[in-house]
Amino acid sequence: MSNIPTKPQILEWIEQHPTLTAKRDIAKAFGIKGAARIDLKRVLKELEADGHLEKRKRSYQDPDRLPPVSVLLVTGPDASGDLFAKPMEWEGKGVEPVVLVVPRASDPALGEGDRILARLSVVKGEDHHYEARLIRRIGTNPRRVVGIFRKTAEGGRILPIDKGADKEWVVETQATHGARDGELVEAEQAGPRGRMGLPRARIVERLGDPTAPKAVSLIAIHQHGIPDAFPDDAIEQADAAKPVGLKGREDLRDLPLLTIDPSDARDRDDACYAHADEDPKNEGGHVLWVAIADVAAYVLPDTPLDREARKRGNSTYFPDRVVPMLPDRLSGDLCSLHEGVPRACVAVRMRLDAHGNKLEHSFHRGLMRSIASLNYEEVQAAIDGAPNERTEPLLEPVLKPLYAAYGALVHARNRRQPLDLDLPERRIELSEKGDVLSVNFKERLDAHRLIEEFMVLANVSAAETLIAKKTPLLFRVHEEPSPEKLDALRETARASGYTLAKGQVLKTAHLNRLLNDAAGSDEAELINMSTLRSMTQAYYGPHNLGHFGLALQRYAHFTSPIRRYSDLIVHRALITAHGWGKDGLRPEDHDALEQIGQHISDTERRSMMAERDTTDRYLAAYLSERVGGEFAGRISGIARFGVFVKLDETGADGLIPMRSIGSEYFHFDAEAGTLMGADTGVTLRLGQRVTVRLAEAAPVTGGIALELLSLDGQSLPQGRTSPAGRSPRRKTVKAKRKADKIKRKVKRTRR
Repeated sequence: MSNIPTKPQILEWIEQHPTLTAKRDIAKAFGIKGAARIDLKRVLKELEADGHLEKRKRSYQDPDRLPPVSVLLVTGPDASGDLFAKPMEWEGKGVEPVVLVVPRASDPALGEGDRILARLSVVKGEDHHYEARLIRRIGTNPRRVVGIFRKTAEGGRILPIDKGADKEWVVETQATHGARDGELVEAEQAGPRGRMGLPRARIVERLGDPTAPKAVSLIAIHQHGIPDAFPDDAIEQADAAKPVGLKGREDLRDLPLLTIDPSDARDRDDACYAHADEDPKNEGGHVLWVAIADVAAYVLPDTPLDREARKRGNSTYFPDRVVPMLPDRLSGDLCSLHEGVPRACVAVRMRLDAHGNKLEHSFHRGLMRSIASLNYEEVQAAIDGAPNERTEPLLEPVLKPLYAAYGALVHARNRRQPLDLDLPERRIELSEKGDVLSVNFKERLDAHRLIEEFMVLANVSAAETLIAKKTPLLFRVHEEPSPEKLDALRETARASGYTLAKGQVLKTAHLNRLLNDAAGSDEAELINMSTLRSMTQAYYGPHNLGHFGLALQRYAHFTSPIRRYSDLIVHRALITAHGWGKDGLRPEDHDALEQIGQHISDTERRSMMAERDTTDRYLAAYLSERVGGEFAGRISGIARFGVFVKLDETGADGLIPMRSIGSEYFHFDAEAGTLMGADTGVTLRLGQRVTVRLAEAAPVTGGIALELLSLDGQSLPQGRTSPAGRSPRRKTVKAKRKADKIKRKVKRTRR
């Protein structure tokens, strides 16, 4: 027994190494071998019986874990003035954790008895277990305003940037938070609502220069009319919500479900688990579980939360912040599938054969508990042979079976041939102050593709079930391209030396063949962008018209109800179809589906425009310090007033105004999408390589102006222009252009 660690030593090890908690990990850490393992097993059993440990499959974990966003009760300051709090909802059997509240200068004063929603971080080696940062005080929902601060003798005033704002806000001297004249600030109402005169405010954050990067997303939020303040009744409903229990649900807590998300994710919609199918008739097959947060259990139809979620339609994501569809109490806490915390879910169990074909599926309303919250990079590293201490214990029992199921689905995807565009996604890295540190292109890992394939299959299963049960729903619809856009794509492909066949029913496989032919060539990006531009905009509607891009006949969004209202509608439809409760889709909701689909399609486009404008402004701010520099790029658009260029380094789009192209006159051919020099005959078209000089970058508008230096590696020839401004070759070139145009029309007529 001399080698067996004491109970406190075991508990300390588990606390310091939360992912190395299997009995073999503990034995290895303390050098226990042979028969001594029996004694270790006895000590672990005693700790489990005492409530200090909880056995989950092959590992032992501390059950006393708080969600990263929690409701706390402020217990008051200690003798040193430090403010402490305790969790309002504690399910652990061990000692209740102590939480230190770390206030910011702009936080309101808190006192004993206050209930707060806070973001928690674990601390080690202190007399408290967590540190909390205030999100807001429960029971309060002060109105917020963003605007320009103007200093006055009495303190100052805020001029809101919102176009619809008709009042200034008064700020008293003690509430200015040190703001300077002309700064962009965020403030909250300080006095009672409805009082006479101008409203009073307290500045909570100084955003600095209105043209600075940190102000960009706030400006976009207000310019595009994205609701960013929840009404009081919605906050009250969220604050009153309690965790859903096991009653009326299947107990799925023993399934080793885990989440895989971006490293900076705050809300976790989905969890997954896979294992080999034990049915001997399905040799090489898989069983795949996808569990989704049960938002419908908390957001009931026609309640304040539901009305606000419908109004927003979706969450909106910016590089420095998120405007959520649901309040933090739900999106970051009760609905989020955090590690080690029981959470309500709607899960789908799917059986696959060895070739990735779905044999059957079934839906379950349950209670789950995630065994780990992982990110894409660490999951991929584990599969590639470099696991960390979090992923190493999960590699064999959990991660490899997930990748085995994904491997089967890849075969099915290859047969289905969904549209396979290669368009890297930008990622803007910001400093804490909001400055752009770097602009990179996100790496696409198999871990990303794995989750995407699992979610697509779950979405298909939801649509199939609701169709079979004749339950109304909102489909995700993507119609095929229009004939006019396809003709434009064919013309671009022809000019680049490729062919897109005509006279047959268009399938994504035809487009993929074109994309594959161009892959690796100088025209690859042009063909990908042109193919994307030929696509119609996807939308939500109650009629099933299929999803062209995914090559699917039946498709609905089910997997992200925390951030998409469409998914919440589908969850309610599933609840009604299975008779799970009274929180499903009501008969009166059926007639509203058309209008709801139109509305949330509009809010989705609104968010996309705000996100795009914000990205443009961040890129302009990033490039503003490099005015005069030379950049390589490719022509991405031709217009009567100039040429658009996408820069290789950042993916930013800039404009070469017509006056900056050259010294000659350029003719615009809208049908061919070209500009031709009147003197030299030089032709600018989509996809050509260019070198440009950055002439201007305006962070306020996001505009980037460029000057053309070279085309396809060659300097532009100088055109000849007469003193009267007339080109001596203009008539000749014009006649040549007209002949070429007639020739193209004749050729198209013959085809």
